Amino acid sequence: MTTTTEASTTSAEGVGDELREQVRDAARRAKRAAAELAQATRATKDAVLNAMADALVRRTPEILAANELDVAEGRAAGMPDSLVDRLSLDPNRIAAMASGLRTVAGLPDPVGEVVRGNVLPNGLQLQQVRVPLGVVGIVYEGRPNVTVDAAGLTLKAGNAVLLRGSSSAENSNTALVSVLADVVREHGLPDDSVQLLPCRDRASVQHLITARGLVDVVIPRGGAGLISAVVEQATVPAIETGVGNCHVYVDASADVDTALRLLLNSKARRPSVCNAAEGLLVHEDIADEFVPRALAELGAAGVTVHGDERIVAYGGSNVVAATEEDWDTEYLALDIAAAVVDSLGDAVEHIRAHGSGHTEAIVTSDVRAARQFTAQVDAAAVMVNASTAFTDGGEFGMGAEIGISTQKLHARGPMGLPELTSTKWLAFGDGHVRPGS
Repeated sequence: MTTTTEASTTSAEGVGDELREQVRDAARRAKRAAAELAQATRATKDAVLNAMADALVRRTPEILAANELDVAEGRAAGMPDSLVDRLSLDPNRIAAMASGLRTVAGLPDPVGEVVRGNVLPNGLQLQQVRVPLGVVGIVYEGRPNVTVDAAGLTLKAGNAVLLRGSSSAENSNTALVSVLADVVREHGLPDDSVQLLPCRDRASVQHLITARGLVDVVIPRGGAGLISAVVEQATVPAIETGVGNCHVYVDASADVDTALRLLLNSKARRPSVCNAAEGLLVHEDIADEFVPRALAELGAAGVTVHGDERIVAYGGSNVVAATEEDWDTEYLALDIAAAVVDSLGDAVEHIRAHGSGHTEAIVTSDVRAARQFTAQVDAAAVMVNASTAFTDGGEFGMGAEIGISTQKLHARGPMGLPELTSTKWLAFGDGHVRPGS
């Protein structure tokens, strides 16, 4: 495992050339490491993951010291509280990262799994089996936990990973990679299995996502701007992890107490993450009973409600009039857009118009309404009487996650081990030749 440092030269053109070569050299070394990792046994990979978890806990003080530097720099630069929360580590968060690694170690190894197979009439035996993707590039913003999640998942799936985190988390990511590097080295896996790329120059992202032939897939994790830039500019295949403009729809038949509990958990539990609710839709038949209580409880939690005319009419010191932009905004903060709708169909139409395809939730006691909602809403995850916060690889039993895909090809929703593999066909014959010309 290697941490790459940035080049320094007096020539701007020279800097660009040297940085490009630095990234491509890292990719070449990752490609060699991936060939070896693809052959690693489950026992070896699981031992490394468990040792990584132990090392994270044991070396928590040095990780926190590095993270404190990043947090202090972020606050001094005026970083919003929501982003500071994403950046910040504490013993519990480090313990959670370690727990995620242990969970991944306990999961079945996807490599070699037979997806399907059969024997043709001519006796040729076919098997489609899972194989590693190869070299995976991860481009992400200020969330140090991604460093550990990505390293653990890619290693278990037999891949090498190139991590391109943000400059705001540079100290934290460097400390984490140092911890993981020692473990990889001690267990005899390739040093270049996990590499941390330069983060001070944005050009390193461009060099990574255009390293076609060296990098097999790139996965962006972060805001809409980052994701769009990677998906639109990459010549390497990209898996789109979309933004989370998630909604909670309170149906006419909903239990009000349940709806309030789910709404507050979806919005206020941790507003800076992509599975937090950013929109609230309330059926008009339950609005008079639900909305006043919801506004009061959201206000007590510090949430500003950007409401349509019918929401604003209920009043409240935490209620402001919504703009057109509010319906499409991923706040990642203690804000939520809210509207009263005439029907379930109108709620579905609103979600179709403004949702990001991440997670949508309905609160209802009507089985037919639940079935209609789940059938008509197009999203990676649809919750019935459950918080949007459950869209998470750990909560879905995947251990950590590499991201939440909102696209429809290869992977959709939380991406765990199977999503970090491809397949190949094996054909076993006995001197078989194909007849005819």
